[in-house]
Amino acid sequence: MTTQTPTALLEEITVAETEGRAVPDAATGETLGYAPVHTTDDLDAAVRAARAAQPAWAALGHERRSEMLRRAAEEVEARAEELAQVIAREQGKPLNGAGARFEAGGCAVWIRSAADTPLEPEVLFEAEGTRSELHYDPLGVVGAISPWNWPALIAIWQIAPALRMGNTVVAKPSEYTPLSVLAVVALMNRHLPEGVLTAVSGDREVGAALAGHEDVDKVMFTGSTRTGRAIVQSTAQNLARLTLELGGNDPGIVLPGTDVPAIAEQLFWGIFINTGQTCAALKRLYVHESVYDDVVTELARIAEATPLGAGTDENSALGPLTTAQQFEIVTELVEDARRRGARIVTGGEPAPELGPHFYRPTIVADIDDGAPLVDTEQFGPVVPVIKYSDVEDAVARANNSEQALGASVWGDPEQARRLAERIQSGTVWINQHGTLNPVVPFGGLKSSGYGLEFGVHGLKAVAAPKVITV
Repeated sequence: MTTQTPTALLEEITVAETEGRAVPDAATGETLGYAPVHTTDDLDAAVRAARAAQPAWAALGHERRSEMLRRAAEEVEARAEELAQVIAREQGKPLNGAGARFEAGGCAVWIRSAADTPLEPEVLFEAEGTRSELHYDPLGVVGAISPWNWPALIAIWQIAPALRMGNTVVAKPSEYTPLSVLAVVALMNRHLPEGVLTAVSGDREVGAALAGHEDVDKVMFTGSTRTGRAIVQSTAQNLARLTLELGGNDPGIVLPGTDVPAIAEQLFWGIFINTGQTCAALKRLYVHESVYDDVVTELARIAEATPLGAGTDENSALGPLTTAQQFEIVTELVEDARRRGARIVTGGEPAPELGPHFYRPTIVADIDDGAPLVDTEQFGPVVPVIKYSDVEDAVARANNSEQALGASVWGDPEQARRLAERIQSGTVWINQHGTLNPVVPFGGLKSSGYGLEFGVHGLKAVAAPKVITV
């Protein structure tokens, strides 16, 4: 396995202009390549192939499947630079930092983790010659529907554990970033039997058909709450099991007495990772009045010093918004805050000299709950900073949201830990935000979805529990 030119992987997965749909470079808007336009007929064929391949794949057993997944991880790792170039151009995230190279490398890490995580039968009861054990069998065919913000990595979060547990997978990438997923699937398929993993590149009609397909046993979806609700309705007929990660409006609380310079850098990147286009990024920041001005000043300082540019620019730390729709949402949320009298400390405007969807990193102060910028998930490079005087009030505000994916508390670790236990969220970080570990389960509460991914819990989520009593 040798590293090839950055265009080689693209050439493997794209089709002719007359046969596909143009996929733009996120930074320039120029056509990056043409993705196949699959139909519901293509989806049916993929599901049939997955159903036919599943018994033999399951029969290989955990050890053999894991061996194949490890070889797939080696393939992804060997061509990680090519994959990173595709991600940086299609999705827009910078190559460096927690960017496209991080995402490409993370694909290999999560594949290996799924292969290496042990899952032994659990003894539930044993006495007087009776023994009950809990085993986990494959479900069958898994439909994996992934988003545009971390396209390759989130697809792998769904694909790798499903395959490890003996399921076959039909993956449906976002129509905005199909090439990244087609690329990582192509690399994996060099080491997998035919029909075990198929990517279907289509529009939302294809995604809806996959969710409701009569031969799909499990649906994994990461995306908006609105689409998640539609998927729940689609599965009413096939009764497919569900794992839903539906985004969040993650709160952060900065406690009184916090050493602001000590946390500023991590706080900034907890907000602005992937230009704010991350489900588990910090979206609203509650800061005690005693350190409020210091936090606002430090965040603005870092924002103004952080290079903004194309994902393929080695010097960039923040990239463009991936889609025109998201650019318009961010622009309107900031303008609404401005009309309400909020203070735009820095940023607050597009950067058209860089490209069509660039928006300057923005810190908004003197704003409160009730403003759309606070109450909704902005999913972009802007954060509202809200002042509070009473910690109890801050906890109540943090919990006052229909979404509950992640949250964080910043300051004294002991006090932060006590507060973390009272915050309604799937994950609460202390003095960090958004850090994920392939062996630590991740999932949301409320309208942020349900089900767990990663580690042992993630493997169990893509398997059918079976009790054997002797």
